[in-house]
Amino acid sequence: IILGVVIPRLVLVNLGSENNGLLSSITQVLGYASLLEAGVGLASLQALYKPVAEHDEASVNAIMSATNLYYRRTGIAYLLTVIILSAIYPVIIKSSLPYGTITIVVLISGLPGVVNYYFQGKYKILLQAEGRTYIITNLATVIGILTSIGKILLLLLGFGVIAVQSLYLALSLVQMIYIDYYIRKNYAWIDLTAAPAYDKLSQRNSVLAHQLSGTIFSSTDAVTLSIFCGLSVVSVYSMYALLFGMVGTLLSNLAGSITFVLGQELGINQKKYGKLQDSFELVYISLSFSLFFIAYTYILPFLKIYTAGITDINYIDRALSVLFVVIALLENSRLSSAKAIHVAGHFKQTQWHAWVEMAINIIVSLIGVLAWGIYGVLIGTIAALLFRANAMIIYANKKVLHRSPWKTYRRWLVNLALFIAVTVLSKPLFAHIALDTYPRIILWAAITSVVVIPLFFVVASMFDRETYRYAKTLVTPYLKQARDKLKGRSRTHD
Repeated sequence: IILGVVIPRLVLVNLGSENNGLLSSITQVLGYASLLEAGVGLASLQALYKPVAEHDEASVNAIMSATNLYYRRTGIAYLLTVIILSAIYPVIIKSSLPYGTITIVVLISGLPGVVNYYFQGKYKILLQAEGRTYIITNLATVIGILTSIGKILLLLLGFGVIAVQSLYLALSLVQMIYIDYYIRKNYAWIDLTAAPAYDKLSQRNSVLAHQLSGTIFSSTDAVTLSIFCGLSVVSVYSMYALLFGMVGTLLSNLAGSITFVLGQELGINQKKYGKLQDSFELVYISLSFSLFFIAYTYILPFLKIYTAGITDINYIDRALSVLFVVIALLENSRLSSAKAIHVAGHFKQTQWHAWVEMAINIIVSLIGVLAWGIYGVLIGTIAALLFRANAMIIYANKKVLHRSPWKTYRRWLVNLALFIAVTVLSKPLFAHIALDTYPRIILWAAITSVVVIPLFFVVASMFDRETYRYAKTLVTPYLKQARDKLKGRSRTHD
């Protein structure tokens, strides 16, 4: 996270807002190319949960064989798409950067995706179904740190945006080699030549609707702004998206680390699954609201220091921080319901939700950008999220968990009321605190975390005592193990 914050500052200072906006917008544009996966990844993941839980190697091989064939086709199509995008993207955006520079940067940025789809995408799906997401996360962390350090050195030495992205490509190849080694060592029984079970991936077209909607959601804002407002405005957008997105990524990683448990349990014990889902939702929504309160509180003081000396465009805007925190809360607080739909495999039944969300996002954003610029684009995203979040909550509760959606709404409303109350009550306090240096921001953010995160958990648990008690029974054995280990170490030391 720290390295991820350092790099955009160096890009802004050394290369300017346009280059920063270019890197951000390219990431969004390449998201459209990822649609070539056509829903295979998520459909494969859902299909693998049951055979993995039952240790049915023959079924796993059949699904993996089909997944492999789809991913190989995708890799070739992805390469062609990246080449086409690198040729046309410089023409459609507002930018003073050279055509050749933009073309090369798009090409280099897209090649890691080609590698992923052709060589390692299928293996990542297997590791997720097995509950070994930590392998991917740890590897991505190491590669990310090395990439970030390399980018920092290149920027400080005066290298341009092409060299910076080339380093990312090189280390992506290292990641591919390691995953291949890990699979060969730990999954020698995997046979990709087995008869492919295409029928197990029959929902891939339904999943595509969900992935298309998700891609539109994550990409429309930056792409629309790059076309209608220019790359400098995209740079402003990317700063807020970066800081709120870091919290979102942390939450997403935490959720991803237990998704396999929900998926495997649903196929074995529906009653226990319902209790696990409730526990996950209680914790996840409370954690989301508490962390985004902290992000909202400190984002503007941080940006004032972070963008000091950058004069080509203004980065400090209270309205943007409000709009971004609304988006973050809507997006992350619906995730528990989304997980329920995904692990149940209800892709076809809910695909119309995705199409409507996509239509709302595009229509409102295009109208809004012409009337209010960046604010209009964000309003379009909020409008789409309001529809999809409610659709997910209602469907997941009624069709997957077979109960009233009031449970989820109550958790949401409790945390929202607390978020507003803490924001209002803390405003006079923060008005008297000087947040004009990084150490002060870090100190006060740490103090705020110690107070606010437990506060949200306690209040949420008071309104949902049954779920709290069950969640406590899940955590207690692990806490006891930790205490016993600490006692053992203490005796050894003595």
